[in-house]
Amino acid sequence: MPDQYHHGVRVLEVNEGTRTIRTVSTAVIGLVATAPDALPGVAAEAVVPAIAANADVLITAAAVGTAGNQIRVQYVDPAANSEALAVSVSGNDITVTLATDASGEITSTANQVVTAINGSAEASALVTAANDAGNDGSGLVNAVDFTTLAGGENEPFPLDTPVLVTRIDEAIGNAGTTGTLPKALDAIGDQTSPVMVVVRVEEGADEAATEANLIGTTNAQGKKTGMKALLAAEQNLGVKPRILGVPGLDTENVTAELVTIAQKLRAFAYAYANNCQTISEAILYRNGFGARELMLIWPDFTAFNVNTATVEQAAAVARAMGLRAKIDQQVGWHKTLSNVAVNGVTGIDKDVHWDLQDPNTDAGLLNANEVTTLIQRDGFRFWGSRTCSSDPLFAFENYTRTAQILADTIAEAHMWAVDKPMHPSLAKDILEGINAKFRELKLLGLIVDANAWLDPEINTEDTLKAGKLYIDYDYTPVPPLENLLFRQRITDRYLADFAARVNA
Repeated sequence: MPDQYHHGVRVLEVNEGTRTIRTVSTAVIGLVATAPDALPGVAAEAVVPAIAANADVLITAAAVGTAGNQIRVQYVDPAANSEALAVSVSGNDITVTLATDASGEITSTANQVVTAINGSAEASALVTAANDAGNDGSGLVNAVDFTTLAGGENEPFPLDTPVLVTRIDEAIGNAGTTGTLPKALDAIGDQTSPVMVVVRVEEGADEAATEANLIGTTNAQGKKTGMKALLAAEQNLGVKPRILGVPGLDTENVTAELVTIAQKLRAFAYAYANNCQTISEAILYRNGFGARELMLIWPDFTAFNVNTATVEQAAAVARAMGLRAKIDQQVGWHKTLSNVAVNGVTGIDKDVHWDLQDPNTDAGLLNANEVTTLIQRDGFRFWGSRTCSSDPLFAFENYTRTAQILADTIAEAHMWAVDKPMHPSLAKDILEGINAKFRELKLLGLIVDANAWLDPEINTEDTLKAGKLYIDYDYTPVPPLENLLFRQRITDRYLADFAARVNA
């Protein structure tokens, strides 16, 4: 600070020390689905009344949604002779200046006003006009102050747009009854009520067209479509989806793209081994993937569908997504999906042999090939914790998620430090803050342990002079107890004092 002369007292704030680090939100679902009969939006409207008969005009917003509720329409008497009918627009306000005759009397009929509004490029971009029901438009209109349109409601699930869902029951009511969205919402809602980002895509004429809509693109206007719209969720909604799935539509092509989205978001994806009828087909299907961000599931659950009143496939992927969010909320992200009771299902659609003690079963074979399967024991459960990772370091679901969550938690918590003067005290504050967070995570059981340090070999004069600071940290995720082994021995040593105990 400049050494400025001052006769008095000043306070200079020195904001140093560690900053609290908040763990990123993990139980946020990103769901991509179809819903052809989802609730549509509603266009705002209003009737501009007239004193004369057959002169009421219905004004309807050109676009559906709440934005139409801001539009206003007024009729103005020009208070002059021989004026022509004219329409002007200022923002959301439409002004109709009425026509008059040689004596200044208004001569505009409702039909003429309707034609004028619809013929104005600016006005017709905002509204459409029509004679109100029961009116033929022949009556003369009169000057009317602003009439505000009302009743406009946004479409709950506009196509290719990320939508924040915080009340799943309300979302189910808006999703209609066809497509994959209502079933997926119901399946997730059976497990928990998480924060969700939902992207609805258009159902194509065939599977290939639907696949293309799901995979999406970036259009000429820069809008991301299909599952790529999930990438815009954080910017538009303030939340980042971390549990991803396209239940009921996750073909091999769609799953491949979903993995890409998961990697960009540092999220985890669940997908079905699509079109696989046998265990060998499911294993071969799994061999097509090598990403740590993906868990493959086979076979599927069955459940009662209230919309069709039948028992049918129940989208195990959707239930995996809901259960993952529930475990995050109630236990923590260090616990895998496996061996937790699943709500809302009544069966499994393929026969899978499973035995808790025998490794040579269908379930054991699927798990050995990194396919999570389904079992029934004290309810229905997912059985398997492994990802499709080609790197053994991230073989388990919770290993991948621990890596993702720590990376985002540490990085996002240090935006405050970027562009600060790089004194040794700054590096010390960063290190102390990270290690304090690691101690918290260790005490909560979310990690085994972790430690951060500054390596002098890489933080040289040249790197520091270039404005670079390297902070190293390592961590140990919590391993899942996948293989519990008891060693049983038979012995007669407990009979050695048999007689003594009898005679005691």
